[in-house]
Amino acid sequence: MASWIPVSPESDFSLANLPYGVFSTEVSGPRIGVAIGDHVLDLKVLAQDQIFSDIEFDFTTLEASNLNAYAALGIHVHRDVRKRLQLLLGKDTQLGDLLRDNQERRGRALVPLSSVSMHLPMSIGDYTDFFVGVDHAVNMANILAPNVPLKAICPNFYHLPIAYHGRASSVVVSGTSFRRPKGQIPVDGEPSSDSCQKLDYEVELAAFIGRGNEMGDEIDVDRAEDHIFGFVLMNDWSARDVQFWESAPLGPFNGKNFCTTISPWIVPLEALEPFRTVPKAPGREVLPYLSQEKTVSAYDIPIQVSLEAKLRSWFGNIPRGRVQQQECGLVFCTDDRTPHPRWMPPPIWRSACDGHAFRTTRGELGCFMESTLGGTTPYDMESNGPSKKKLSRRYVEDGDTITFTAQARGRDGLGQVGFGVCKGEVLPVAVAPGV
Repeated sequence: MASWIPVSPESDFSLANLPYGVFSTEVSGPRIGVAIGDHVLDLKVLAQDQIFSDIEFDFTTLEASNLNAYAALGIHVHRDVRKRLQLLLGKDTQLGDLLRDNQERRGRALVPLSSVSMHLPMSIGDYTDFFVGVDHAVNMANILAPNVPLKAICPNFYHLPIAYHGRASSVVVSGTSFRRPKGQIPVDGEPSSDSCQKLDYEVELAAFIGRGNEMGDEIDVDRAEDHIFGFVLMNDWSARDVQFWESAPLGPFNGKNFCTTISPWIVPLEALEPFRTVPKAPGREVLPYLSQEKTVSAYDIPIQVSLEAKLRSWFGNIPRGRVQQQECGLVFCTDDRTPHPRWMPPPIWRSACDGHAFRTTRGELGCFMESTLGGTTPYDMESNGPSKKKLSRRYVEDGDTITFTAQARGRDGLGQVGFGVCKGEVLPVAVAPGV
């Protein structure tokens, strides 16, 4: 699976991956590409040059400014296009004259990653966030109701994927900063309007649905995976104080819908096939319509989380909201999450049928609320730089940048399959004019 394009062994984007994204340059607007090593292959150029003309599909969908129309063509088309791309980019390619040996086309089609800006890969009309991590559910229940262990877990958790609908307009691509949200929070049991004091991150994996269904039509659980286009990393930013005040008895609203960050590259299902594994045993029987024949329905994908802290100071003669950066250092706060989902994509999609993206929380400590026991115990971190400075957090602070990365290490000679970065910076709360 080697490419004639140099690909570092540490690159997320080997020939075994070829994730889809939407990029632009200084001279071109948003267009579809796939990542390979340190480059992006412009699929609009290849489509216009008739490189896919012998494959039976509407290849003009690759000339669009987002992936919606192409994703809707279905898994069989995506497999054929993926095979063609691997032949074009493979070291011992049979199609060398189409790209490798065509210097003029290479100049138009291969763009350095360092020179592009990334955009949301698809137009998102809706998304659904599923609560599926067993360890996450148990940890949160023990924090919220320590005297009644596991009683805080809803009984339906083990019988169907439970979820809430998020705000699609607040989904942003990696690298987008956002302001600390405001909301109604309890102070000594009484409501108060204030900025969020317990801002948190959540490690999640999201799936983009390519081919939908008509309203009212059912999807067989064993065919549901055919509708999934691919996966991205997702940070479900959470205002915990707002969330838990407003979430009785209904689900999250303002505590969750102020910002959701996703990585820009959609990793196709085929790239993740070698990393399938058996999900955590549920210990409960499920209704037949949610029961899968396939047992290896989860993915072994370790996810790393890092926090970049900007040490800032405010001075009396500087208006609120303006800060002076003093020092910046990268601090690791979590590492290598083990997958323990209760529900995986097919039954989730079968249950939802009209969602757009969903999540599976990775591992036992997917957020600060878990690692700090609800903010009661500081989480201590150490810089990975030469200074080895110490840092403690109960929740995310202004100026913090949270970054998710994930790499499935190559097996049997396959290259590494990674997701790129899912990154977002928290800015101070917005200040009203004149304040």
